[in-house]
Amino acid sequence: GRIACANVLSDLYAMGVTECDNVLMLLSVSQRMTEEVTGTGDTGGDRGTQGHTPGLGWGLGWGLATGQGLGWGLGTGVWGGVWGWGRVWGGVWGRACPVLTPALARPDSAVPGDVLVLTKPLGTHMAVTAHQWLDIPERWNKIKLVVTREEVELAYQEAVSSMATLNRTAAGLMRAFGAHAATDVTGFGVLGHARALAAQQRLDVAFVIHNLPVIAKMAAVSKACGGRGGLLQGTAPETSG
Repeated sequence: GRIACANVLSDLYAMGVTECDNVLMLLSVSQRMTEEVTGTGDTGGDRGTQGHTPGLGWGLGWGLATGQGLGWGLGTGVWGGVWGWGRVWGGVWGRACPVLTPALARPDSAVPGDVLVLTKPLGTHMAVTAHQWLDIPERWNKIKLVVTREEVELAYQEAVSSMATLNRTAAGLMRAFGAHAATDVTGFGVLGHARALAAQQRLDVAFVIHNLPVIAKMAAVSKACGGRGGLLQGTAPETSG
């Protein structure tokens, strides 16, 4: 639930917005999932009924709703949700504020000499994939020479922590120091989002990326898999906050 919420808010923080009044969760589960996975056999989930929470949905929704109570630092309420069956997992945010105030970061004002700052390490997708491979012998055999099981577990925990961490503090610093441009890094990878951001700039600038932090051992795992997932090419999807 926290990861889903952080991902929903990532676009907001990329604009320098630090306060959000409300988050509405949209969640559905695949009809191919068993009742044991979704929990509908125990909770009496009614397919297609809004407001009736399947077991899996309840777990994710509870993770969202308790984020603020656990001192997570969201600073917003999670009021209600929309539940159903199908491939949907996400949410929407709302904020009562003038969107175009000068205090908010504009994504199109980069100038020569600006420094690119990445707030989270890359490799979340590779770390989660490698963790799944621990129980798939034919997959694990491809990477076991470059990484240990313990290192995969540590990488997985770091990925989960990173995905559940908000960029709210970074958004505040963007406003305080007048950042010229920003973006989150999600489905198109760091290269895809950097290209999109560069294309938006009003001045003729080029972004040069020469050094990137990657979760420990995940670059080696990607190489062992023949570049699977696009981590070394900058196209691997990430889950940002």
